[in-house]
Formats: sequence, structure tokens, C-alpha cells
Amino acid sequence: MLSENCLAFIEQHENDLLQLIETLCGICAPSNQEHQRTVFVEQWLKKQGCEHVKVDEAGNVLYFYQCKEHERWMLGVAHMDTVFPDLEPMPFSIEGNLMKCPGVGDDTANLAVLMMCAKYLAEYKPAMKQGLLLAADTGEEGLGNLKGCKQILKDYGNRIDQVLALDGTYEEAVNKAVGSLRYKVKVKTEGGHSYGCFGNRNAIHQLASLINVLYAYKVPTTSKTTYNVGSISGGTSINTIAQSAEMLFEIRSDCQADMAACDAYFHCAVKTLAANGAEIKVQLLGERPCMGDVDKEKQQALEAWAKTLIQSYTNKEINFQSGSTDCNIPFSMGIPSICFGAYLGDGAHTREEAIEIDSLKIGFKLGMEALLKEIKQ
Repeated sequence: MLSENCLAFIEQHENDLLQLIETLCGICAPSNQEHQRTVFVEQWLKKQGCEHVKVDEAGNVLYFYQCKEHERWMLGVAHMDTVFPDLEPMPFSIEGNLMKCPGVGDDTANLAVLMMCAKYLAEYKPAMKQGLLLAADTGEEGLGNLKGCKQILKDYGNRIDQVLALDGTYEEAVNKAVGSLRYKVKVKTEGGHSYGCFGNRNAIHQLASLINVLYAYKVPTTSKTTYNVGSISGGTSINTIAQSAEMLFEIRSDCQADMAACDAYFHCAVKTLAANGAEIKVQLLGERPCMGDVDKEKQQALEAWAKTLIQSYTNKEINFQSGSTDCNIPFSMGIPSICFGAYLGDGAHTREEAIEIDSLKIGFKLGMEALLKEIKQ
């Protein structure tokens, strides 16, 4: 339960939260290009009086609250990057109860709530039962490959015993990691004139044959394992036997063993095609781990806490699901983790993304109480 001074803080700063979301929306942050947001978040935190703020080598902005006083820490994280490649501010508007902008919800609104929590800590200095590390991290989306969270857990994983990722809405929570492997596959052949060199190997045909073999793979029924060819390209013209062709291929699973089995099948299929004379290059673009050996009782306790907390604000059952989030990294290391958000909205990962402004009345309180889980009452 939030204290009276925390509730007063939230009421006093509701409009400031909206303004902060709008300001952040005006600072573009494609994955691996979050520098402008990193600078803004760092300076903003310091202006609020936050001490022990640093930027690490991955570009994460870290706020260590009472971490020197405690051996064990909780990590609260929200990602700065968005899925959009734009380097110029994207259209922002408020239409009735909707705040519209690409990335406004995922994960800008949640990032703003985390930043406001840091402001509260700096102003009121509540005592904690364990240290709290608040992180605005990088590289959560796409080929960011969870770069930021990997760095945080590499540096401080031995101190962190629970993780809360503010991401998504408060209608669902992620309690299981979906791992992934992402590849670029390029095929080269001799090619030639479509008539004069007919019979020469065609790179597009070779790649298509590989895709056909890959799609013959039977996924297990014990987990959700998927694969996908996301794009293909190649060739020169209609009267040219293609000398090169390439594709992007992805494997996902919520089971490490099943992901490894699908990956082994993929590499076997590639080797078979190469044995027939085609030149094939495989480049690993991204890798996200699955679940590790997480203590079952501690994980269930964290899920029960999240369920009770969210229901106390929404009076609705929370939907738990597997997903690919910053929690993948702590999960893979055996650290109990949970992921949910502080708003309601629609259109995530589209140019039409919008959040419901009224939902932040609940979301602001919910996010604050979640991040302050280990506060001394």
C-alpha cells in the first residue's frame, strides 16, 4: 500500500508525468541509437536531486538507491529504445483521451513512470528493506538483443535477487521467457545468362530449397516453438540466373532444449545444401536466452504478488504469458522476474500507437507501488 506522502506526490505530479511522456516522445531512440535519451534521462534525474546516477558502457542510465546500505538489491527497469528507426521526432498528438505517437506506450510511458519514481525517492528518501537499482536501459527491442539488460546483470547480477520490468500494459504480465535466435543466410552460385547458361545453379532456387526443408520441421508439443523466414531478397534481372540470394530466419521458443533442437536442424539443413556445392554464409544477428533454473517457490511468490497488486487496482484477473522482454536475461540466470506495464493502450509497434490518458491514473500508482515493493512500511 502506498504511503500518504507517496499518494500526495502522485496527485501533485500527474500532469508532470504526462508532460514527461510528451517530452520523451520528442527524443528519438532507435535500438542501438538511444544516446539522446540517455543524455536526457541522466540530466533529468540529476536535476531531481537523484544521487548515485551513472551511465554504463551499454548506455544504460542507472540510479542506485540505498544500494550501499544493502547487500541484496531489486532491479526495476524500463527500456529507452523504440522499434522505430526514425532519427527525427515523430508526430505527437492528444485527441480526447488518447495520447498518440509511435512508441508512446512501448516503452515511453513506463519509462516516465520509472523516472517519476526516482524523483519521489530523491525527494522523500524512504527507507528500503533492500537496495533498489532503477535502470533506463538500452537495446530491448529487435536487434538490440537485450544489450542493456545483459550489461546490468553482467555487472550486478550477483547482488540482484528479483527483477521488475515495466513494459507493456497492466492487462497482462510476462512470467516466462521466450528465447530467440536470428540469422541472416546468404547463398551464392555461379549464376549466368538465363538462356545461354541454363542449367547453372540459381541462388534463389537454392535458397528456396533450403526454406522448403526448414518448413518441414515438426515443432514439439511440449513447448511453444516457432520459426519464420521474415524476408528474402536476391537476383539481378528477369533474364539473369541469380548469383546471390539471402533471407532472414528466426527461431523462437519458451524452452531452451527445444530451441536448441530446432537450431540444430537449421544448421544441418544448411550443411546439406553446402555439401551440394552452394556457397552459404550464415550470420547470427541476435540471440536471446530462454528460462534458466529459477527457484519455483520464489517465482510463484513474485507472480502471486503481481497478481494481487494488479487486481487491487483493476478488479480484474491478470493474464500471465510468455514473452521476450528484459526479463529474459535474469530468467536465464535463475533470478525471479516479472514484467508488466503502467498504462492501457493499443497499436504497439505501429505508427498508430496510442495510450489511454485516463489509464495513467491507475498506472502511475500501480507502477510506483510495484517499484517500491521493498519499501519499509
